[in-house]
This record gives sequence, C-alpha cells and structure tokens, in this order.
Amino acid sequence: MVRNDMPRPATPEEVEEFQRTSWFCRPENQPIIEEWIEGFERGDPEYAEARGSNRRDPASRMEEIAADPAGSGEMTRNYCQDGVDWGAAATGDPLPDQPSRAVTRIRLKRFTAFEELDFAPSPGINVLTGANGTGKTHLMKVAYAACYISKTKDNFAEKLNRLFIPSGRRIGRLVRRRQGQPRCEVEVHRDPVKIRTSFTGRTDTTRAIRNIGAKDWCKHPMESIYIPVKEMLANAPGFRSLYGQREIHFEEIYADIIDRAYLPIQRGRPDSIRERLLKKLLQAMDGTVVTKGEEFFLRKRGDLEFTLLAEGIRKLGLLYLLIQNGSLSEGSILFWDEPETNLNPKLFKPVINILLELQSMGIQIFLATHDYVILKELDLQSESTAEVVYHSLYLKNSEIKLHTTDNYLNLHENVIMDTFDSLYDQAIKQSVLP
Repeated sequence: MVRNDMPRPATPEEVEEFQRTSWFCRPENQPIIEEWIEGFERGDPEYAEARGSNRRDPASRMEEIAADPAGSGEMTRNYCQDGVDWGAAATGDPLPDQPSRAVTRIRLKRFTAFEELDFAPSPGINVLTGANGTGKTHLMKVAYAACYISKTKDNFAEKLNRLFIPSGRRIGRLVRRRQGQPRCEVEVHRDPVKIRTSFTGRTDTTRAIRNIGAKDWCKHPMESIYIPVKEMLANAPGFRSLYGQREIHFEEIYADIIDRAYLPIQRGRPDSIRERLLKKLLQAMDGTVVTKGEEFFLRKRGDLEFTLLAEGIRKLGLLYLLIQNGSLSEGSILFWDEPETNLNPKLFKPVINILLELQSMGIQIFLATHDYVILKELDLQSESTAEVVYHSLYLKNSEIKLHTTDNYLNLHENVIMDTFDSLYDQAIKQSVLP
C-alpha cells in the first residue's frame, strides 16, 4: 500500500538528495524501469504479477521511497501515481475492441496556467467561454495533440512541444511555476483507453519523456482538425516546404491545417448530408473553392485568389474544403478557436447551422468563443436532440476553475453575458438621463 499520509513537503535539500540517491533516478536502473513499463503496456502477466520481484517491481520501491523523509513531497506522489497507472494498464479489465470515438476526459495538473483541472467534455458540441488567460486554447491544444498522435504515433510530449513552442523548445517551461521542482501531468481519455505524459520544470527535451498508454491509444486512430484563430490558406503557398525544412517560430497547428486543406477530394459522390452542407457553404460564399498548384481561389464568375478575399470568406472556404475532402466526417473531432474572428455576424447563423449538422453526423466539436451572438445562435438553433454543453473557465483565488451546464444562461462567471448586461444597463441609464 502506497502511503498517503505524507508528513510535510520535501525541502529543496531533500529533493536534491532524493534525486541523487533514489533508485529511480540512477542511470543504471533506467533500462529496468523501461522494461517494466513496456511489459505493462503489453499487458504481459509476468510484469503484472511481479510484486515480489525487486528487479522488476518499481511499486515496491515506491513504498520504500514513501517511507523516506526526502521523498515525502510532490515527487513521491508523482512516482506513486505513475506506479498506479502502470499497474492499472496490466491488471485492469481487458480493453474493448473499439474505444470511444470522442474525447471523454482531460486531466491537467500544474500544466501552463492550470494548477489542477478535470474536464469531462460532451460527445457533441462543447462551447468554451472565459476571459483571456483562462486556458481555453490550451485545453483544446492538449486534446488535439492526443488525437493527432493517435494516427501518426508521434511522441505525445513532443507534439505538445510543437503546438505550444515554449522558448528554446524547452518543454519544462510548460510546467506551472511554483517553488521547488514541480512536475506536471497531462492525461487525455477515450474511455477506456488513455494517454498520459509527465515531466518536470527542469526537463529540456522530450527524448526521455515516457508516454504511458501510447500503444493502446494508437491502436484506434482518429481524425482530428484544429482551426486556429488566424486563417492560413492565403499564406499556404510555400509554407509547407518552408516549415518542413526550416526551424521557424510557428505553432504546428498552422502547418497541420494547411495539410488538411490540401487533401484531395474523396472519390465518389458525397453523401446527402455532406452534399447539403456544401450547398449551404456555396450559398454563403457565393462561389466554390478550387485549388491551382498550392494556391486557393474562390470561383464564381472568375477565379479570385484567396489573398484578395475577406478573411471571413476564407474561413468558410476552409470549412468547405474540410467537408469536401472528408476530413470532417463521422467519428472525427473538430477544434475551432474563436470562429467569430473576422466573420461578419450575418454569417454566424449558417456557420452554427453547419456545426449542428456536423454534430448530428457524429463529430465531436470544441469551440472557444468570446461572442454573445455565437452563444445565442447555438441556443436558438439547437433542437432537443442536439448535444450542446457550455463550459465556463474562470479564475478563483489565482486558480482556473470550471463550470459546466447545458444552458449558457446558467453559466457561472459568464463574462460574455456580464459584459452585454453591463452595456444594456449603460444604454438604459443614458436613455433616461436628461
């Protein structure tokens, strides 16, 4: 049994001693630990039943560390939690053939702005609201990174590094600052599988970071799309080759979305739902999207290059391409950061209508927004069968908290509604003043 009654936090001196003397921290023992982890990930019974073996049982070592005063702080808890996770990977119930297609849980601890957050999204539309700096984009990037690597089998921690691009690409800078040597945890679930990574503020590279559960996570890849705030199709020509050959300071979401847009059209006629959605977008854009080489054009009475189009129309063009080439299809996941940016409010209605239809196709959607009209259009257009859930992220005592409801009017700390109520009050006061 791992001890939970830690008497006090470890001092910096004790942490340093722990790092110097711990069995876990000795370089010669790393191959043993890696062998044990890989055995658990394979579900090898030999490793699941190795409680009595000092050579292959880090869990028994964890008990020894927990009894050591130098290990009485956060580092002990992290090693013990790792041991629980490794054990569950092998001794839990057998995994089903097909895990959930949707992200079912995101758990963060001391990651970027979050001290601790446990988020259970809906399989339908998830609307993230909150003031600037409350972590809406960070939350979506974490989930997107996990979904993305399910297809590519990339290192989860490395994908996070490429999406967040901390200074010097030192991933340890993503750990929330605090005294001592903090360790962050990032965990994403598709019940019953999950992927987890953990690293300290002193970690410089991702090479030595273990991603627990990666093998099972990648057995069932999923399609995921992240639409960033800044529209990139007008800047697409030459960007992919430049990004692939040079170390340029762009978050990888921009390269990813350009890659999705360049995918060729699927063979055969689109199904009736996709055909209906494409017609709605054609009507909203007053034209169709075509590609010539690496350039995108809006074709109506001629071909107009995307660099000459309003950014809002280019956003609709991107949505058109993603539906047309099958990137947005049943079982995929869409992350859209501030869809209202540079989009004329009269286009909000068709965009929300399309998103609701995508949700009905079995697409999980995450939206981060600051706009009242987006919330109201979702409220007005959502039928009883639509799964729309609102999540408010807000600061309380310098920590980010989360409130979830299926009615946006019931959100705690609803900064969007609070702002509009304030404007309404000002207008009333102004109208009654002499």
